[in-house]
Amino acid sequence: MMKFSRSAAGCFSRLLLVLALPFEIAAAEAPAALPQPPAQYSYDRALPLDGGQNFRDLGGYPTEDHRHVRWGLLFRSGSLHALTPADFSYLKMLGLRTEVDFRSTQERAAEPTDWPTGQAPQILADDYDFAILGRHMTNLQDMTPDEVQAKMVEMYPVILDQFNGQYRRLFDQLLAGKVPLAFHCSAGRDRTGIAAALVLTALGVPRETVIQDYLLTNRYFQMAQVGPAAQTWGKLPPAMTKVMVSSARPSIEAVFKLIDGYPGGAKAYLRDRLGLDQLKIARLRALYTE
Repeated sequence: MMKFSRSAAGCFSRLLLVLALPFEIAAAEAPAALPQPPAQYSYDRALPLDGGQNFRDLGGYPTEDHRHVRWGLLFRSGSLHALTPADFSYLKMLGLRTEVDFRSTQERAAEPTDWPTGQAPQILADDYDFAILGRHMTNLQDMTPDEVQAKMVEMYPVILDQFNGQYRRLFDQLLAGKVPLAFHCSAGRDRTGIAAALVLTALGVPRETVIQDYLLTNRYFQMAQVGPAAQTWGKLPPAMTKVMVSSARPSIEAVFKLIDGYPGGAKAYLRDRLGLDQLKIARLRALYTE
């Protein structure tokens, strides 16, 4: 009987999963079916955009099966309203195809993205009132920094639930190969941070690496570009402002606590809440890791 090494058996299992897909889906698994990223990158993680807000590539992260997330296909960001003509040219060079905008109706109206004629990607957004999030952070002036941080921790599982439909749509776009794709909110931290955590988890990136990606907002967030909903942050005491603009580990860990506590754990959560069964997970990993 032929014997397989553990690594060979793993590759063979992934091959069987891909072969089990319908023909039209399996055909899209081939790397040639996806836009090829530039041969050379002029950035490490954050894109070199003059008006970018926390605009980062999710490529390069190692996965648990010794692969890496592909560069140049999956981007997370804050608001795109301050992008310059040079920035739009750069994104055109990258071939950006889809924009998933998690912002509320009010946020989009206050800070629209002025895409040049003929260059706008497909834009997917939902109309909703920002108050569904804002009500969790009222009366900030009466709280201590620790109390505000506790409120943030409480809010993250709420975001995970309230944006389930938008997160499902994000994965639908990824499964359809509608990339390069950028998903974003205003700061690129909360709604976007949770989305990035879900995407990286689905791709098999280790938990600690996912958390570290979330914490990178502390390096790349620019206070000068916060949206109208956050303009009050600068009027708060410095210690309070620091909490409001920082990515704190307990916040994203609250999301993972809910996911891990779901019956069957993270695998079952992705399947039941996001529609990502075993075959769809295999498809995502075939498309976006190498």
